Amino acid sequence: MKKLSTLLILLLAVTITVKAQTQRGNLLIGAQLANIGGVFQSGSSSFTFGITPMVGFFIQDNLAVGPNVSFDYTHANDENFFTWSVGAFGRKYFDDPSIEFSKRSTWFLEANAGIQGVNAAGDNTNGLGLGFGPGLAYFITPNIGLEGLLKYDLTLGFGSSTTTNQVSLNVGFQIYLHKDKAKNIIEEEKKSQ
Repeated sequence: MKKLSTLLILLLAVTITVKAQTQRGNLLIGAQLANIGGVFQSGSSSFTFGITPMVGFFIQDNLAVGPNVSFDYTHANDENFFTWSVGAFGRKYFDDPSIEFSKRSTWFLEANAGIQGVNAAGDNTNGLGLGFGPGLAYFITPNIGLEGLLKYDLTLGFGSSTTTNQVSLNVGFQIYLHKDKAKNIIEEEKKSQ
């Protein structure tokens, strides 16, 4: 009986801690890896890799904002394509039990806006970049979440092509730091310098 009650207390603590990671004042730090993959066949091949490092600040419970930077590289049929963006992102987390996937996960919506470009030899689009999509964060520990994000990106601009669109499935991870832990890390770093 004692083991069962200890297990229940641990499960309750993990559940409460998971939901506490999206509270006002906390940080999220991590990256999303987008479109990792390739097609290798006779006469046609392609390889794609992208990364989006992230730092977000929870300005209120379940709402994070931060800078957005991303880089994608695609090599297809002896051509290279580079996609980049610089701007800001926002995330809204939902802790509604009626849409809960599991006790250790939470749904979110992400949107971003900024300057974006898609560049290749002889073909480019640079201008306003907009993106949005739903995602799911699954907490493997109280502070580390694995994420999946289905995202639509649109670039409106100038160049040889005036618009580009892209749908991507992003997989990544985030570290959710409580504001007190983040302060301690910063103070320790200052002392070591």
